[in-house]
Amino acid sequence: MPGKIVSSEEITRLFEDGQTLLCGGFANCGVPNRLIQCVIDSGAKHLTLISNDSGDADLTVGRLIHHGLVDKLIASHIGRNTETVALVEAGKIKLELVPQGSLAERIRCGGSGLGGVLTQTGLGTVVEEGKHRVVVNGEVFLLETALRADIALVRARTADPLGNLTYRGTMRNFNPLVAKAARTTLVDADMLVDIDEFGVDRIVTPGVYVDKILATQGVRQ
Repeated sequence: MPGKIVSSEEITRLFEDGQTLLCGGFANCGVPNRLIQCVIDSGAKHLTLISNDSGDADLTVGRLIHHGLVDKLIASHIGRNTETVALVEAGKIKLELVPQGSLAERIRCGGSGLGGVLTQTGLGTVVEEGKHRVVVNGEVFLLETALRADIALVRARTADPLGNLTYRGTMRNFNPLVAKAARTTLVDADMLVDIDEFGVDRIVTPGVYVDKILATQGVRQ
């Protein structure tokens, strides 16, 4: 089990052209920046990125956009990143905008083995285009299908050798959802601790969902 802690070189070799990546974070908070650097170092292109947003221009997850690695983005908003906006307007990146709550639920469904979630959010708007309508007890809902990825990029506060994770404050955001919704889950942890050092009651993401943890030293704020 201690083999879950691996080098950046081993992490980098996991990325390939055409993969779908799920990335934790919210407006540059709780973003797995060292894992993003591994994606860049890998040279993988034509990626589909699922993230709450695309950060700022050439910052955090926005670096994947800046380096031209992303062909399609699924997100709840992009306004903070001027580069993303320009590329979408130029037709160089395909964009699927999803209401934030629906995005979270679609990722949760992906991690729970569900096909999707029924919601009334987006009815009568562009969000509805191309989606199934379902009538339940006389009310109309949109079917928002589950989201899963080849690789999930997760930022945690602490990780033990078994892959058990804790999070810090608002840096938790989408990370626990993302951790469960991919074929391979990678973790960028601020601190590596011994087994049971933070106590079982504090575990948020059990190690069964985690495949590899990027080796680190010291504490990062």
